Amino acid sequence: MKREVIHINEEKCTGCGDCITGCPEGALQVIDGKARLISDLFCDGLGACIGTCPQGAIEIEQREAQPYNEYKVMENIVKAGPNVIKAHLQHLQEHGEEGFLNQAIEFLNDKNLDIPEYEEKPLACGCPGSMMQDLSENKSGIDDKSAINVRPELKNWPVQLQLLNPNATYLKNADLLIAADCAPFAYANFHHRFLKDKVLIIFCPKLDQTIDQYVDKLAQIFEKQDIKSISIVHMEVPCCSGIGIIVQRALEKAQKNIIIKDYTISINGEIV
Repeated sequence: MKREVIHINEEKCTGCGDCITGCPEGALQVIDGKARLISDLFCDGLGACIGTCPQGAIEIEQREAQPYNEYKVMENIVKAGPNVIKAHLQHLQEHGEEGFLNQAIEFLNDKNLDIPEYEEKPLACGCPGSMMQDLSENKSGIDDKSAINVRPELKNWPVQLQLLNPNATYLKNADLLIAADCAPFAYANFHHRFLKDKVLIIFCPKLDQTIDQYVDKLAQIFEKQDIKSISIVHMEVPCCSGIGIIVQRALEKAQKNIIIKDYTISINGEIV
């Protein structure tokens, strides 16, 4: 069957092992100095490990793979003890994987093993980017009548990196704002606080499948356009930190040294 699983770029992987703790399912091991996906059966394709890789060596790809097997995963997980069991159950809950969660609990009951208490917490398993949250209560005190019309500050189009031309004239001597594509929706004052007088570039470091092309395109921009400054805006979820990694790789490829201002937005819409 064709489904989403992780892909590890061996050339980028340094074998640091940071991704191992980000995968409670036990799908990853460091073998011969490189992180390896030891079995498709153990990889749920949710990308918990992506934000833990300092080299940006892990991506999600869609390919022919064995179906994820929760029973096999639980056989592996229980060997690691109650803390890993708890992390796995919480991981499934945060991603709304009720079917797999029920299978995991059923496995524990069948084996007469204790079910550890777990609760939904941001950043608990290192992959809260797709954790379901209802944020409507945070906006209950806002009066629509008091809303202020804000002048849009967008000065370029297109804004998606995949569509952007590195030779565009508006990039010459530009102050760049490179943002995760969720950030403008999470932070209400995005235009005035971040976008004013800047050229905007957006992409998603987790879901976009063209990361290497993004590095190449940003490197072309840095080489050709005499960029004055770079500001990065991303969400607090770990996978979103890949924005900074991609920009840094592009700067290294272009052999440029430009100071980066890095801003993090919480899921509640505040600057962290």
